[in-house]
Amino acid sequence: MAQHNEIGKKGEAAAIEYLKMKNYQIRHINWYRGHLELDIVAQTEEELVVVEVKTRSGNEWDSPESAVNNTKIKRIISATDFYIKYFNIDLPVRFDVICVTGYYPNFQIDHIEDAFYPPVNIHRRR
Repeated sequence: MAQHNEIGKKGEAAAIEYLKMKNYQIRHINWYRGHLELDIVAQTEEELVVVEVKTRSGNEWDSPESAVNNTKIKRIISATDFYIKYFNIDLPVRFDVICVTGYYPNFQIDHIEDAFYPPVNIHRRR
């Protein structure tokens, strides 16, 4: 396995442990259907929480959260829509990003709650 994949897996494991310590129930890890994927799907008493995990080993060119661009957001939204319908979930949804930086086992975790919202499509009349 490539080193960046190994770092990513360790970062994801650290994010999962962090969420468990915060009393999140982990529903799925790396859930996917076809080309749609969600890193972590968790739940609190009040809401479904979809978490995108970004791991960086050191002072790289960009911050982990900057990797969650508009294209990535659209894919996460599509996957979440499918997930909600597939499991017939009736809860509000929150989208978080967990940035894991540093080197295992001394990761630094930055949990960004409500990191983004689903884009609103506005249909104009002509």
